Amino acid sequence: MDEKANSFDEKFVPMLERIREMFLELGIKNLNMDEISRKLGISKKTLYRYVDSKESLIEKIFELENLKWGLFFEGLSQQPYNAIERLFRVSFRVHEEMKDINPMLMFELRKYYEPVFNEYLSKKRAVILNKMRGNLEQGISEGLYRADINIELVLTLYVNYLVEMHNYEMAKLSNITFDQIFEVMFENHIRAISTPKGVKYFENRKKEISDNLIKNNNL
Repeated sequence: MDEKANSFDEKFVPMLERIREMFLELGIKNLNMDEISRKLGISKKTLYRYVDSKESLIEKIFELENLKWGLFFEGLSQQPYNAIERLFRVSFRVHEEMKDINPMLMFELRKYYEPVFNEYLSKKRAVILNKMRGNLEQGISEGLYRADINIELVLTLYVNYLVEMHNYEMAKLSNITFDQIFEVMFENHIRAISTPKGVKYFENRKKEISDNLIKNNNL
């Protein structure tokens, strides 16, 4: 083990959170390590206790994001939610995360840090697909989802829908919000895979879901 401080000790996590906010606001290319340490109010030497380059800093941010996703799923597994409720909460988290990302940030990540970014996306996608596969199996066993659905095809289409609905040009041209897109996409998906029992549950839950979206969903 090297002499650097633990990546996720109590002092470094708040730094990573703040740096993530800087990247979302200002982009990655516009911030060097000097500017990052200055905005954090620490010396560059202190920052280099934790990382040795901007690339490794980005890796740590991605590691922290994946850790938070793991904690989210762990907490979700401890709740007595049915499959539709679990799917909504996972889908909404993906939606909230993606709609706040600046398109320029995505461009910079793909152009300047493609290997790191692709590895992060690959790991995250694998985890989400695995959890959603379990969700479909749960829903079938609960009688909420149809037993004849093609699980792998439904998984692929739904995850792609979650990503594509954040196409900024589509929302801009249509003059609609990402929350409206999410609400319609989620309803269409649920109605397509659900049994009458599942549709009935969704109908009872629909207004609350809509109200939560309007209130920025304090779930």
